[in-house]
Amino acid sequence: MNDIDEALTRASAQIARARADETRRPTIAGFFDEATHTITYVVSDPATKEAAIIDSVLDYAPNSGRTSHGSADLVIEYVEANDLAVTWLIETHAHADHISAAPYLQEKLGGKLAIGKDIVRVQDVFGKLFNAGTEFERDGSQFDHLFTDGETFAVGELEGIALHVPGHTPADMAFIIGDAAFVGDTIFMPDFGTARADFPGGDARQLYRSIRRLLSLPADTRLFMCHDYKAPGRDEYAWETTVRQQREENVHVKDSVSEDDFVKMRTGRDRTLDMPQLIMPSVQVNIRGGRLPEPEDNGVSYIKIPVNAV
Repeated sequence: MNDIDEALTRASAQIARARADETRRPTIAGFFDEATHTITYVVSDPATKEAAIIDSVLDYAPNSGRTSHGSADLVIEYVEANDLAVTWLIETHAHADHISAAPYLQEKLGGKLAIGKDIVRVQDVFGKLFNAGTEFERDGSQFDHLFTDGETFAVGELEGIALHVPGHTPADMAFIIGDAAFVGDTIFMPDFGTARADFPGGDARQLYRSIRRLLSLPADTRLFMCHDYKAPGRDEYAWETTVRQQREENVHVKDSVSEDDFVKMRTGRDRTLDMPQLIMPSVQVNIRGGRLPEPEDNGVSYIKIPVNAV
């Protein structure tokens, strides 16, 4: 039986090439949205000026149901000021804590909207929860591209590869561009730990294995978090670390933590957590590729809230 992780081997080789040649490394700009503790990344090739935008944020006021574009407009300003051409709008997964601004950014900047292929599993689960009806397609067709594990892509002349890292949700992907890995909601800064695994389709044991997969990349691989919450004792937000630092210091999943110990910790901790404040609007919109539900006969879109169902 061949148990070699070929996708991981190829990802490691890509990272080694980028570490040996700085022209293979991306320029990275992070935009922190404090309201949702989310970091949006613009990842660009200095040579060609092509760029990918990863995990964008649409501003949403839950008390009024109004959306706005302040966070996304900051990204647009950066892209335009640096003469970048956006070719990818990437979602690491269907977020439960913020609404994606990808359709707005696509309208303004272009690019293909992409997510992992297992979004169809998330669409199926939440399509039923929200009683979305037969008009809601559960086939990923709301996205321009569905990435598979080990699939390669390019941002300009930079190499990219996608790795499937389920556990937080079934559809989580990490995207590695050059020597930089954008890990979504698998792992946080070493002093904060790891993502929850109690959403529908989540699995703590699977999350551990996905994280260990990521931490099998070369030690100097740069890791970029999707969120930061400032761990106790830390005064500044932070979102960049390395494989080496995570393996040595992560409070939940450093090298000395066994799979069984992690699962016990993670499941126990998850039982104490409330649902994210924006889970109802976020998931409902994000499974549609960041688009609001179709307007009803009065021209207004509505977010459903299932009562006593979650």
